[in-house]
Amino acid sequence: MLSRVCTGTARSGGRRAIDRTDQGYVRIGELSRRVGVSHDTLRAWERRYGLLEPGRTAGGFRLYTPADEVRIAKMLQLLKQGLAPAEAARQTVAAVATAAAAPAEGDPITSLRHALEGFDQATAHGLIDRLFARYEVDVLVTHLLLPYLHDLGERWAEGAVTVAQEHFVSTVLRARLLSLGRDWDRGDGPRALLACPSGELHDIPLICLGLALRHRGWRVTLLGGDTPLDTVAETASALHPDACVVSAVPAERFEAQLAGLRALATTTHLVIAGPGASRRLAEAVGCALEPGDPVTVARRLTEARGPAA
Repeated sequence: MLSRVCTGTARSGGRRAIDRTDQGYVRIGELSRRVGVSHDTLRAWERRYGLLEPGRTAGGFRLYTPADEVRIAKMLQLLKQGLAPAEAARQTVAAVATAAAAPAEGDPITSLRHALEGFDQATAHGLIDRLFARYEVDVLVTHLLLPYLHDLGERWAEGAVTVAQEHFVSTVLRARLLSLGRDWDRGDGPRALLACPSGELHDIPLICLGLALRHRGWRVTLLGGDTPLDTVAETASALHPDACVVSAVPAERFEAQLAGLRALATTTHLVIAGPGASRRLAEAVGCALEPGDPVTVARRLTEARGPAA
């Protein structure tokens, strides 16, 4: 899924020396933004408890992996349960060590892929239950489910996956993701209105965006796929959302709706997202553009609201 190729075996301060261009690694600033924990706290957890295991560039810069992000998610989960930081870190490190010493069970996404693409729904649901229990939303979406769905789409385009398999996988995962958003309209946080324009049926990334926003305190109203823009406008007029996000995979879905998008942008804070969105299109519509994966978009929308969000 994520490419994490190390170049050489040189050491710096006892750590791996890593190619800085490797896309599987991030600097501490990006890690901090992803997990919502300050730089100082991350460094303290690393120094005091050995929670993180960064690699290093030849110049000595720390670089962190998705595995570090998973450890932080586990740490935060235990802190929410009321454990002291030292005990939460101890349990997290112990859990990682136990998992490493246990007989290999294989990549959970590979197991899930085999179950889903083999139409083994019962096994698939059990594996999904384990994933939901183990990972925070951001890690689940960014490093597991969306990379798998992207790979599925590529294999479908190559003819290696049937239409039936693609539809079955999408239907099962869509239903399970929606189950996580059952209560995402509660609270008093900012509201996001999410929709795909007419003809766009790929709303799983939009659901993932809703989950990532909810994780950051937003209330979410999901209209889903194939929604006429006049319906989006009517809903926005009734709810007055803080952000109205319209997402599409192919640019053609946006291009066919330019007039409707321009009209919508005059009545609400419109944001276009998804692979089909572009700066040129945003300028033509007169709206905001948020590129990137759903977690990145959720983080940027939240940061744009400032500390009071």
